[in-house]
Amino acid sequence: MAITLMNPAGLPEVDVYRQVSIASGSKLVFIAGQVAWDADGNTVGEDDLAAQAEQCYLNVGTALAEAGASFDDVAKVTVYVADWTPDKMPLLLEGIARATAKLGVTAAPPATLLGVAALDVPEHLIEVEATAVVD
Repeated sequence: MAITLMNPAGLPEVDVYRQVSIASGSKLVFIAGQVAWDADGNTVGEDDLAAQAEQCYLNVGTALAEAGASFDDVAKVTVYVADWTPDKMPLLLEGIARATAKLGVTAAPPATLLGVAALDVPEHLIEVEATAVVD
């Protein structure tokens, strides 16, 4: 099985890992956890969970497109939210709804939501990773 690693245009390049890993065969696409960075690596929506959720999902969409996939191909999403409490759910869902409307998709794959103590940098409130399967 061959693995192709890439940093798609439109996502920040990170020194220690690539944003996308593609395995040949059944073509599994693994999207690294996306945070609320714009293409230049600037945080979008500081202190705004809805804005950050929207940016994370848009980044996942960008990575999927570069790999020849879309949210229709996503088999699993994992969402990590710093200092999670259930009262944050409306903001999370608002951000996801805004992103999926912009992408023109209905993102409803199986998902896991995990509350975590912190993410990579203090201003990041959410991180979203996805696994897709493409024919």
